[in-house]
Order: sequence, then structure tokens, then C-alpha cells
Amino acid sequence: MTGLAPALVGLGGILLLAAILGQLLREAIAPDGSHPLIETMNARIAAWWAFAMLMALALLAGKAGVIGLFLLVSFSALREFLTLTKKSVADHWTLAASFFLVLPLQYLFVAAGWQSLMALFVPVHVFLILPVISALRGQPEQFLARVAETQWAVMICVYCVSFIPALLWLPIPGFEGRNLLLIAFLILVVQTSDIAQFAISRGVGRRRIAPALSASKTWKGTAGGMAVAGLIGGALSWLTPFTPVQAMGVGLVLALMGGVGDLVMTAIKRDKGTRDWGHLIAPHGGFLDRLDSVIFAAPIFYQLIRVFWTTP
Repeated sequence: MTGLAPALVGLGGILLLAAILGQLLREAIAPDGSHPLIETMNARIAAWWAFAMLMALALLAGKAGVIGLFLLVSFSALREFLTLTKKSVADHWTLAASFFLVLPLQYLFVAAGWQSLMALFVPVHVFLILPVISALRGQPEQFLARVAETQWAVMICVYCVSFIPALLWLPIPGFEGRNLLLIAFLILVVQTSDIAQFAISRGVGRRRIAPALSASKTWKGTAGGMAVAGLIGGALSWLTPFTPVQAMGVGLVLALMGGVGDLVMTAIKRDKGTRDWGHLIAPHGGFLDRLDSVIFAAPIFYQLIRVFWTTP
């Protein structure tokens, strides 16, 4: 695919430079691994090496590989989310439907290119059907909380994640056969912004956005991360149907959505009294911990392209 190899090389180059920088900082400042900022940054980079390798294999495998990868990501993320929610015996059929009916159907609609069904299935049909399944079991204790948490889990982990592979089916004039590059652009911009926000917030940021939720998210860090996302977006415009200026604007939007997404997911974790969603990607949490920013940015990215760059 045109441009795919340079994109993969660019992704590997960014991660390699980040890994080298992290090791240099560790050797210069805290060789014993006692500096929390450096160790956290290195843990994030290590986790992204693992996911980047999976992503590269999926991109090389084409549409089927990407669909398969993100279906597994949705399954793992849904398991992580639902593990922390309120449940009773009456919810067993609801949980089974979420994993073995809703999840495969959503990705079937994506793979078939049925955009209307993909966009409406979870927020309309599933939203109404899941409470019915739980209600039929006849247990009213904490019914609203149980149902709402399951709906929210499906919305985040299945619906929002599915918009990433759905990018492959957008009909963009003059960009045919290169839609895989949009996924590379999305992940590169959002994750670079995420790392930049974290580093700037810890380095020079002082005023926290939400002190009770996150000690590492400040106004300066968020502004700096958005600026970095804009610059990276402009530099990577060759991966997209956007002009450099348009790519910078899209990068800013993605950084904003990624930042607020991370804040929302952190609020949920604080409410549940946990630091990480899971431990699948050692030593730094699970899939949701690494993809929360991308999950929130993906539907907006998809809709922006669909409205302004696709054929009517």
C-alpha cells in the first residue's frame, strides 16, 4: 500500500527515539530507577512498543487484519471495564449478549461497510435491548446503576473502538486504497500528544485541571500537547487527504478529544478505587489504559472525515 511502509518506519522511529531518550534520562538522573516521572514515561513507551508491533502486523495484513485486531481489543477492553462494574446474577444474560452478540454484530457491520447500522446499532438498538434483558430477570436492586454501567462499557469499548477500523470504508475521492494510513495518522497524533501532555505537565505544568482526578494533567501540559499534536498533524499530512493546515486543525481536535477522554476514564477509575483498568500490558495497565485517548478521538475523527472529505 502506498505510504504504508514510510508510516510504519516513522512510527518505529518515533518509538525508538523516545526509548533512547528515556534510557538516557534514566542513566543521567536516576540509574537506580527511583525517578517516578522517568519510570512512568519508560513504562508507557514499552507498552506502546508492544501495541505498535501488533498494529504493524494488522496493517500489513490489510482490512481483515485490522478488523481482527480491533475486535480483540474491544473484547479485552470490555472485559476490563465490566470487571469493575456492579453486577448480579440477573445480569449474566446481559453480559453474555454484550460479548457474544453485540460485539461481533458491531464488527460485522463495520466489515460489511454498513455505515448506518454501525452508527445506530449500539446507541439505539443495544441501548434499549440490554435493559430489557436484565429487567426480564426480575431483580430491581441497583438496576439503574447496573444497566448504565453495562451500556457505558459497550459504548466505550465496542462502539467507539469500532470507529477505528471503520475508517477503512470511508469513500474519499483521490484517496482510494490508502485508508489504512488514516489509522496510522490517528494513533501517531493522539499518542504523541498524550506523551507530550504528560511530559510537559510533569516538567513545567503547575496548575492542574482536575486535582482530585489527575495529578499529571495541567493546563500548560494540555496546551503544549495540543500544540505538539498540531505540528505533528501538519508534518504527517502526507498520510491523509488533508492539506497541511487542515491536518494541523484535525490534530488539535484529536488532541483535545484525547485529553478529555483520558480525564473521563481516569474519573471512572477513581470512582472505582483503582489505578489501572487491567494488567494485560505489564507494567502499565491494560488496553483501556493505553487506548483511552484514542477511543474518545476515533468517532470524532471518523465523523470529521465523513462530513468534510467523503463523497455525498
